[in-house]
Amino acid sequence: MVLTRGDDFPIHQTPDPIAYSGSDRNFYDRYFFNGYALETPAGGEVFFAAAFGVYPHLNIADASFCLVQDGVQTDLHASRWLGMERLDLTVGPIAIEVNEALRRLSLRIDAPDHGLKAELSFTGRAFPIEEPRFIRRNGPRLFMDYTRLTQNGRWQGWVERDGVRTDVSGFVGTRDRSWGIRPVGARDPQETPPASPPQFFWIWAPINLPHASAFFHTNDDAEGLPWNRRACWAPDGAAADAIAEMDHCAVSLDWGRSSRHASRAVIAMTAPDGEHRLILEPSFEFLMNGLGYGHPTWGHGLAHGPLETAREDRDLAAQDMTSPLNLHVQALARVTHIDPRGVETRGRGVLEQLALGPHRGAGLTGVFDPPPAQGSANGSVGPS
Repeated sequence: MVLTRGDDFPIHQTPDPIAYSGSDRNFYDRYFFNGYALETPAGGEVFFAAAFGVYPHLNIADASFCLVQDGVQTDLHASRWLGMERLDLTVGPIAIEVNEALRRLSLRIDAPDHGLKAELSFTGRAFPIEEPRFIRRNGPRLFMDYTRLTQNGRWQGWVERDGVRTDVSGFVGTRDRSWGIRPVGARDPQETPPASPPQFFWIWAPINLPHASAFFHTNDDAEGLPWNRRACWAPDGAAADAIAEMDHCAVSLDWGRSSRHASRAVIAMTAPDGEHRLILEPSFEFLMNGLGYGHPTWGHGLAHGPLETAREDRDLAAQDMTSPLNLHVQALARVTHIDPRGVETRGRGVLEQLALGPHRGAGLTGVFDPPPAQGSANGSVGPS
């Protein structure tokens, strides 16, 4: 299986690349973006993110745009009927354009009634990586089965909130494209017996360094064993065959005092030239429900009529980060890369975290129970 130009468009029928087709009620096709400065800015953090989803069998498309500035996360939500047209990459005020498949895309926000506008262009730093296919079942029922490509890039353009325009040219970030099967739309009223507590452990760390990108992710079971894990290295300008796969990888997490959000992470990746270490130190946490992930009203694929939009504003410092609604986050982090020779390079990235249920290796018990007490908080999430 290989990626093709068609895989950058939301026209898939199955979790396979576009060469294959099929159908499932929970099939989806999604774009994701984020952006931030490569160096910690003196004037305060600016972070933005966007998502765009197509749900062919629900006949719905939805999108979100989020802007974090001055400690406030502003979320723009939009949903419409799909009308069975999958190549219309517009949901109300949010629009995506694929300018050059697998390399350059544009994002436009035009919501004057909600005080939000943006004109943004993303250019990939290297060829996107194709992550290992994600397949997971809950008993006999298929929970997820999807393919995802991920790519770091550089941004040009601006964002505007309530008349204040900010130039984000030179920002870096990550975009992904995933397609396949995940739970979307209204929840199935008939659960699969016997009942079992929920468990999902997800760590994702796409990292931007001055001249290269690093990628790490892991999905683990309750015992702490990975069922999908990968790390790789992409120098700027790398073609598909020049992206280095790491032989082994692991992450060690220091948990926060009361929430299931890491205060520090160390990723170890073994390459032919030796071990690379990436130390991530989060500076703030972006709430992923702003993009619809787990949002009670604006969850992915929920029906809102022919077209509906809404804006939300949240003071991040005032949020209860132990709330289940705030479990899923992307932490913007300072990154130190130490290569096998001991040379240090500084960069930035995000540490996405969703730690639901138990995880033996990380010391987590229960569904939402707090992590181990500070001082015994280092949870090693073992080798690949």
